[in-house]
Amino acid sequence: MQEHDDTKIRRALKLAFPAVDQELQRDLWPLMLRRLEPGSVVPWYDWVLTGAVAVAFVFFPKLALLLAYHL
Repeated sequence: MQEHDDTKIRRALKLAFPAVDQELQRDLWPLMLRRLEPGSVVPWYDWVLTGAVAVAFVFFPKLALLLAYHL
């Protein structure tokens, strides 16, 4: 009975979700290299967030322990 249900479920899933083409349409490495170029710009809000975290760790040093505990 269990084996029959499994095959029935597999057949239904294969019908519902057709096979996906798993080949990449293009190479992603050149795009990644372009993003890592030295001239790439870091958004201003990344610097603000980094500064806010640094200030928070200076004023609340136990925050670092709390973060380390949850990692």
